[in-house]
Amino acid sequence: VQLQAFGGGLVQTGGSLRLSCAASGLTFSSLSMGWFRQAPGKEREHVATISWSRFSTYYADSVKGRFTISRDNAKNTVYLLMNSLKPEDTAVYYCASRSFLRVGNYAPSQYDYWGQGTLVTVSS
Repeated sequence: VQLQAFGGGLVQTGGSLRLSCAASGLTFSSLSMGWFRQAPGKEREHVATISWSRFSTYYADSVKGRFTISRDNAKNTVYLLMNSLKPEDTAVYYCASRSFLRVGNYAPSQYDYWGQGTLVTVSS
């Protein structure tokens, strides 16, 4: 199983980035997918999750209205479109998969496989 996240970079406050996560070695279309982030000195936190069916999405309060998670099951890829970026969004962003989605529980321990992370830096 391999999850490869990419698309991070340096952006100014108010800018946008789109992260991608390509999956292989698993039945992507049957898994829920999530994005997490971890800033220096902080714990890894949930950003967004999308169900296997694409019908349900869940966001952290801090990113609601600014970030959009989506997926393309034909390409085994999940995306995170980030708009109106703020300096506090600076972190390493990780994608992760989970086989069973329990709404309301987005703890990292609930996710089975993880990508290597991609750094997003938002300058003020």
